[in-house]
Amino acid sequence: MLYFFLLATLLTFSTAASGASFDPPKRKSGLWEIKISSAQAGGSHTMQQCIDEKSDDLMKNDARGTQKSSCSKSEFHKEGDKIVHDSVCKVEGSTAKTRSTISGRFDSAYKVETKSTFEPPMEGMRESSSRIEAKWLGACKPGQKSGDISMPGMPNINMDEIMKNLPKNR
Repeated sequence: MLYFFLLATLLTFSTAASGASFDPPKRKSGLWEIKISSAQAGGSHTMQQCIDEKSDDLMKNDARGTQKSSCSKSEFHKEGDKIVHDSVCKVEGSTAKTRSTISGRFDSAYKVETKSTFEPPMEGMRESSSRIEAKWLGACKPGQKSGDISMPGMPNINMDEIMKNLPKNR
């Protein structure tokens, strides 16, 4: 369940950055440290992800396809120097209303704050919130490839491969 929640949070960010009426900034290529905080995931968890522009685009394009099939609303706008994404989506038989606020610089550090409500409650959960804080560490480590994610105590995964293998609901 923890792995699913962390993956869903990353996909929320990917979806939040896609499809905007303006061009969202791209993360700087290299190794990013990403800390995800959420009471629903049992506190905070830190991971490292090797990214490049290609992997970010892949995640955004695939997330956009999934989002179109399950979301009745997906609106983006800017509030000052922040990007705000509001959505209404069907998730596991529940309607999720979500607001994500993205701030910071995508070449050094950024933050994503997300709040969702579920009606009816999803697996007993009526509300959820999460915070992603990311900072650029430098070049990817030797042997890492774009999309690689490492988390303490978990096997390494590659987001590019996961996104390629998701069913296409288009």
